[in-house]
Amino acid sequence: MADAWWRGAVIYQIYPRSFRDANGDGIGDLGGIAEALPYVASLGVDAVWLSPFYRSPMMDFGYDVADHRDVDPLFGTLADAKRVIGRAHDLGMKVLLDMVWGHTSDRHPWFAESRASRANAKSDWYVWADPKPDGTPPNNWLSVFGGPAWTWEPRRRQYRLHHFLPSQPALNWRNPAVVEALAAVGEHWLSLGADGLRLDAVDFLIHDLRLRDNPPQRLAEIPPRPFGMQDHRRDMMQPETADALARIRALTDRFPGTVTMAELSSAGDPLARVAEYCAPGGLHLAYSLGLMRRPASAAALKATIAEIEAKAPGGAFAWALSNHDVERAASRWGDGSPASAKMLLALLLCLRGTVCLYQGDELGLPEAEVPFDRRRDPFGLAFWPEFKGRDGCRTPMPWRGDGPAAGFSAAEPWLPVPESHRRLAVAVQEADGESVLNTLRRLIRWRRRHPALTEGGLTLVEMSPDIVAFERTGGGQDILCLFNPSAAHHRLTPPPGRKPAEGVGYRIVGGELMLEPWGAVFLVP
Repeated sequence: MADAWWRGAVIYQIYPRSFRDANGDGIGDLGGIAEALPYVASLGVDAVWLSPFYRSPMMDFGYDVADHRDVDPLFGTLADAKRVIGRAHDLGMKVLLDMVWGHTSDRHPWFAESRASRANAKSDWYVWADPKPDGTPPNNWLSVFGGPAWTWEPRRRQYRLHHFLPSQPALNWRNPAVVEALAAVGEHWLSLGADGLRLDAVDFLIHDLRLRDNPPQRLAEIPPRPFGMQDHRRDMMQPETADALARIRALTDRFPGTVTMAELSSAGDPLARVAEYCAPGGLHLAYSLGLMRRPASAAALKATIAEIEAKAPGGAFAWALSNHDVERAASRWGDGSPASAKMLLALLLCLRGTVCLYQGDELGLPEAEVPFDRRRDPFGLAFWPEFKGRDGCRTPMPWRGDGPAAGFSAAEPWLPVPESHRRLAVAVQEADGESVLNTLRRLIRWRRRHPALTEGGLTLVEMSPDIVAFERTGGGQDILCLFNPSAAHHRLTPPPGRKPAEGVGYRIVGGELMLEPWGAVFLVP
């Protein structure tokens, strides 16, 4: 089982720009991460996942890679990256690195060569297509970030595909030389000690070879982002994707004990793709952005859990309530209060599968309100004000309640620190035994002591329409988990022979169980 350490593990995601700034330039860096790793280890997590720190022009803040093997000077050096990996290992934590393999920056040397002509060694390393006879793009595909998914290249007299920014040209995964080059990148980082690869936006890796148009979606009204008006059956989610991912799994199999975790989009049926992509010989884990954007009522949560158990059983699903791309869970699924944050963390740590915990969620940070003139995310700037983008979940980590930038940096930070986050800073919560932070630590210890939560099965139980209830069984243990995802009080009669063993926001009154607003309780025989 040592090689399957990821089963039931808790993985802490670090967004380097916003975690901790060691060199005082207002941007988080690898030196800051190395300094703060003892704090991360104190949470009780099993691994850290680092978002990209590679050399990049930062048009999409690191998800536009110009050199996959080098560290951007903003974040430090390759020696700093090795130091972070080694320090994490010394503290008993694994390290997953973000692999952005569907596209590169347009400043990548591969692209500079590919765009130069139609007759060079890398001419087919990106997705190129001739214009229609009238000079327009080859089809109707749209970019996630707005506008057509095609940009004209006068050197080749062709269009290039980009699913996101025009400066992020799509790699051609149908070219074996591209797959081999990317595998060499993965081997480079695994050889330096990385314990796993998080694979960005895998649904976009392969496109329809015939470049057929996407059909329209049937919508009642026009959405803020035109991307949602298409059925994306041609520009993404192609049948060959599973084969491509199996090739990545074959790479990691050469490094025993390493793991692959994929990010899936919300398009189509993501849970069916989890089952497909994580079938034997495929990836180890996958998660979907779409589930984070669903409603959080008791009925909706129960429906989501039931769907996962039906479509993606076996523990391959990686649960995440927040990350660097979506509104923070404390605001999106909770009411921004510490109580709702505690309940959501309790729920997250009791669900079946691997858990991904985004930096700041252990503090119960709500989504930050960033003034328009301080916003940086190109996605949000393109669709303001209907869609505010991702800056609100990327603001700097608050380490102290006082001082410049709440202890994140000695300089003005790249995004502002909300005053409301200062009250939730690490140092403030360390001193409060009942804080969200210390509750999270207690809940992770509880999870570690109970194999039913890390390895066992899950069965939904219907106790009340307003309560999420399920049993976790395994390792000779049977735990009934109850959650109140609302601001209302609920009174329940505990099942015979069950007593509370852990939880937040609950009381026993006259033999009845009182779940306070945003309460949770775990009952054992």
